[in-house]
Amino acid sequence: MSEISRDDVAHLATLARLALSEEELQTFASQIDGIIDHVSAVGRVDAEGVEPMSHPHSIRTTMREDVVVPSLTQEQALDQAPRAEDGRFEVPQILGE
Repeated sequence: MSEISRDDVAHLATLARLALSEEELQTFASQIDGIIDHVSAVGRVDAEGVEPMSHPHSIRTTMREDVVVPSLTQEQALDQAPRAEDGRFEVPQILGE
């Protein structure tokens, strides 16, 4: 058992700027303790020989090969821009710089 204390939860609440009642501190300490116990139980499972996977079901992914294909030239990308300068889009300043 992990033994998360009421004081541990109070410290976390202070860091997170949360105002918790004494009852909430006790409740959350118990709940967090239970969560940590469940997570540590997963770590005790014998996973020897189990192949890692990204999804619990066998699925065909939609990933494609990363292949370079022709795209717009700089001139084509800028030809419809309201304003362009030095091969880049020109936009109005928004931060007053």
